[in-house]
Amino acid sequence: MPASQSTTGAATPRTAEAGLPPDGPLPPLDRLIRVINRALVFLAGIALAAMMLVAVADMVLRRFGITMAGSYEVIGWLSAAAMALALGAVQQQRGHVGIELVIDRLGPKLRSAVDLLMSLLALLLFAATSWYLTAYGFTLQETGSLSETLRAVVYPWVYVVAAGAAGLTLALLADFLRAAGSFLSLLQRHA
Repeated sequence: MPASQSTTGAATPRTAEAGLPPDGPLPPLDRLIRVINRALVFLAGIALAAMMLVAVADMVLRRFGITMAGSYEVIGWLSAAAMALALGAVQQQRGHVGIELVIDRLGPKLRSAVDLLMSLLALLLFAATSWYLTAYGFTLQETGSLSETLRAVVYPWVYVVAAGAAGLTLALLADFLRAAGSFLSLLQRHA
């Protein structure tokens, strides 16, 4: 785990060197985002459990010569929901893979500037992803698009994935605000 990362909420070397509190510059916003992402990860767990139940039921019923029509579709929808809904919580826990081999060798000011830029780019990317997924869901809803096997509406699943992307966007917003606070603090100290 890089020096700036901590899952305990304690001050890390990067937040300490920037003079930031352990929870970042906006603790109430951080707490709200954590609550939202905890709810989303709870729903992801439900989707994962439902996916497991459908898969096991399909396997057991096949032993008796009974097939569940659309089980692959349902498992696909549930796996997309489980993955997407957990994204924000994983980001908050720093569970995504990060390559910091070069960044760790930079000075504090340049490292902080790179962190700020990367946070901004990730925030913009996933804000756009959330927006376009929501728009795509509206399009599917308006056209009445149905799945191939079950002939079920698919737009609710697109909205679920959009909600997961929105949860990640909120976590990235908190990261960006933290990186901006760190960068500004370093600039003030070195000015």
